[in-house]
This record gives sequence, structure tokens and C-alpha cells, in this order.
Amino acid sequence: MDIEKRQREICRVYSADFVACDQHAKVGIALHTISQLPINGLRHPPENGTTGWYIWGGLKFSDHSDFFQPMHVEHLVEYLPKVIDFLGLPPGYRFLIDGDYVDIWFDNALLNAAL
Repeated sequence: MDIEKRQREICRVYSADFVACDQHAKVGIALHTISQLPINGLRHPPENGTTGWYIWGGLKFSDHSDFFQPMHVEHLVEYLPKVIDFLGLPPGYRFLIDGDYVDIWFDNALLNAAL
């Protein structure tokens, strides 16, 4: 099954609209944390060539300006392929992956908050 089909299926299961991520748009990723579990993702509204996605590993989130680094979606598969299927979720959604455990939920606060 191709990536978009898997993304659309996740959106269908969670009754969420599918919002594609341009492969050349950027995510914010905390590269120094991606070996930690759980893997977390949250999506703000896209703007200025970004997808709105921020992804990090572990239990600690930081609002320091250097916590996240920009990465094009097309390169994310090299670093964290397990998150690709979730990138079709629309702004306002979060996910958490911990081994076989996956949680996806809507967080309205993400639609009005700046990171």
C-alpha cells in the first residue's frame, strides 16, 4: 500500500480530514531525541513552507529555540520512517508511538497556539 493510502486510512479510522504534506515542505524535528520513546508528533496549521508538524522523542518537550531543526518531509523517512503514516492527519492532531502502542487525538489548542 502506498504512503498516501496508509495516511488516508489512518485519517478514516480517526474520522479526521486528510491533509497532505508536500514532500518539499518542512517538519520541525528534534533529531537529538528520536532514539527515545515515546515518539511524539503534533500539528499546527501549516505556514511559510512548513507542514505544521513537530516531532520529538521522549517524555520531555522543550520550548528552547534550538530544540527542533527543520527537515524536508522527503528526508524524514531516513530518520524516522514510522511517523510517515501519521503525517496526513490535519492540524490540531497529535500522535504518540511507543513500540506497538499508538495513540492519536485531537487537541484544539494547537490550532491557535504558536510554537
